[in-house]
Amino acid sequence: MSGILAGKQILVTGVITERSIAYAVARRAQLEGATVVLTGFGRLSLVERVARRLPQPAPVVELDVTDTPQLASLAARLDPHVDGLDGILHSIAFAPQTCLGGGFPTAPWADVSTAMEVSAYSLAALAAACRPLLRAHASIVGLDFDATKAWPDYDWMGVAKSALESTCRYLARYLGPEGIRVNLVAAGPLRTVAALSVPDGTGIESDWAIRAPLGWDPQDREPVARACTALLSDWFSATTGEILHVDGGRHAVGA
Repeated sequence: MSGILAGKQILVTGVITERSIAYAVARRAQLEGATVVLTGFGRLSLVERVARRLPQPAPVVELDVTDTPQLASLAARLDPHVDGLDGILHSIAFAPQTCLGGGFPTAPWADVSTAMEVSAYSLAALAAACRPLLRAHASIVGLDFDATKAWPDYDWMGVAKSALESTCRYLARYLGPEGIRVNLVAAGPLRTVAALSVPDGTGIESDWAIRAPLGWDPQDREPVARACTALLSDWFSATTGEILHVDGGRHAVGA
């Protein structure tokens, strides 16, 4: 199969439904020639059902990024499906409700630490778990949201995204000598299951539609999927530690 990911083997995390960004990336990666393996957390049967709706049904491997034994065994559990990895999509984020919707001043550390572990530290943990399989010139891509501003009700998830961006830069520094690239795609607001957990998500969404120079369609995940696919390919062979904005240009303009 031809395409910019022809012959590549890609691990995609965070597929929940067909509306997830991760699903759109997995689909686009397959259309560009990649072999894709998914990870699932919780009700694996739901992820497996979604995996069968891809252009080519994909295997699903269980992964809870807060479970040390699962991380330690990930490479071995991927072995039946791939003989190496050319790319990883990190699409994992979570914050307890106490950390969102105006709870910033009162959120307890136990909940904040969960948000930080799942949403930021997991990028480094996932890279370490997959390191034995990562080929030279492999690419790790994470999903981000603009962390340069304080958004309504985004609260500790915004802090976690800042930590994710810093984690990306440090991973780029440490993995670069092995030829491994690490980048983030900062997407505009999209209507996904994860977005529903942010109480005022529709307010952010409406602001985006007004202020983004190119406009913004919160239902269209394809621009983000294509950007992630391009970063997973060899087309950005000299780019690492970067945050690529796919947000209609909203990050570039003020009020």
